[in-house]
Amino acid sequence: MSDLWVSLAVVGVAVLLSEAIRRAAARLFPGACWIYLLEAASTFQLCCCTHELKLLGETSGLDLSVGLTLTYTVTVVHLWTFREATCNPAGVLESVCRGARGVRAAGAVVACQVAAAIAARHFVASVWSLGLSDVHEGHRKIGFRCSDPLGGTVLQAAAVEMAYAFTLQAAVTQLHRMDKKLRPHFLSAVITALVYADGGISGAVFNPVLAFSVQFPCSGHTYLEYCLVYWLGPVLGLASCILLLEKIIPFLSGRGGVRLGAAAAQKQKTQ
Repeated sequence: MSDLWVSLAVVGVAVLLSEAIRRAAARLFPGACWIYLLEAASTFQLCCCTHELKLLGETSGLDLSVGLTLTYTVTVVHLWTFREATCNPAGVLESVCRGARGVRAAGAVVACQVAAAIAARHFVASVWSLGLSDVHEGHRKIGFRCSDPLGGTVLQAAAVEMAYAFTLQAAVTQLHRMDKKLRPHFLSAVITALVYADGGISGAVFNPVLAFSVQFPCSGHTYLEYCLVYWLGPVLGLASCILLLEKIIPFLSGRGGVRLGAAAAQKQKTQ
């Protein structure tokens, strides 16, 4: 039980530190710089908390119900504090495709996310080296190491990450129909359900920069294989969801046909 409280304290410190950075950035660097610092601080928070919860789940033997409760609760906290931050390169790519962000600005945002992911890895390694709990003590002796995160083949794991990214994006598209107060709880419930359904196949990350911080340092597979699973999988999942929901289904439902019919009627009037 002491391991649990120590890990919760580490999570709390990461959240408070990130929130302090966000608030300081909002006061000292308003404008475009604030966006980059917001992404960096929020990504740092996401990666630190995930590192700690992953370590706790793998080494302390928590009950499944406790682990899922922690996942849900921490995810709600993330969604409450992230504000406009995406903390996900796939989301940044989506904004570029929609014309909401330029390529240079998107590159800068992704660079901030990657830098924060690396900083989070070093931060938790430093915390674990203090040996504050039994699970931390184990990592102090062996260093920052983790075993193979894939419980299936590379293609199976990539398909799972793609399916989870597709499901999450589909859930995001429905948020506008919900009350703002319910949105964080809805998304947190979806993410928790995906974590439960994963069964250890890929780790249910569906976020390229989070995977870069948490899964890429693990032994068992090459960087190229991890790129296929944790980078290509989520991007394809998000892209296929947008294509299906915003292009294919509207076309098949006749909205495209309505536009074509209206154009034909207008042509007949001009003849």
